[in-house]
Amino acid sequence: AITLCRCMNIPARYATGYLGDIGVPKDPAPMDFSAWFEVFLEGPEGPRWYTFDARHNRPRIGRIVMARGRDATDCALTTSFGTAILARFDVHTDEVSEATASLARAA
Repeated sequence: AITLCRCMNIPARYATGYLGDIGVPKDPAPMDFSAWFEVFLEGPEGPRWYTFDARHNRPRIGRIVMARGRDATDCALTTSFGTAILARFDVHTDEVSEATASLARAA
């Protein structure tokens, strides 16, 4: 999808991170890293980056972006020589009410 957008002169980038279970039914399987792509388009609010996620194919909230780049190699979470063992990684996501979010933005 990224290559197709770029062939049509539409700016596109790869993004990777974590996608929590906010606003959707809780999945009993442990969540892993996620990847999606972003496209720079003219929209109702003006030009901006829009997120597209072929895996879930519906709008989601609670994305934690860890890296953005040209492709998966550009956004490697770990780059090492030899075996890399991830011993532990915990991410906690909580839904915040709009009132609380407004207070945080005002601070």
